[in-house]
Amino acid sequence: MARDDYFVVVYKILVYLYNCLKLGEPPDVYNVLTAENYGINQNYFEYIFTELLEEGYIKGVSTFKVIGKASPSIKLTSSITIKPKGIEYLQENSALAKAKDFIKEIKEIVPGL
Repeated sequence: MARDDYFVVVYKILVYLYNCLKLGEPPDVYNVLTAENYGINQNYFEYIFTELLEEGYIKGVSTFKVIGKASPSIKLTSSITIKPKGIEYLQENSALAKAKDFIKEIKEIVPGL
């Protein structure tokens, strides 16, 4: 599993948001929650956040259409947070468990933790 694999990136995002929630701190949308920080392109980053929002795993993301672009763009707000469904997904999804193992194997640390 590559570090830019969908489930690896999703795992990192959800764990970061869950830890922010538990610590009572707002997520850093300017330094941590960026495409560059996760080593992926902006379109892929926006796709992931759009899917997390549509699946009900997170809230605090605005989507909007851009002329000439097929998929919606996103705007992250400082109120972005994980929802209970996202926490449940973290606990129960086997693909995320594999991503977690992958991250441990390469000793990557989720920024901000």
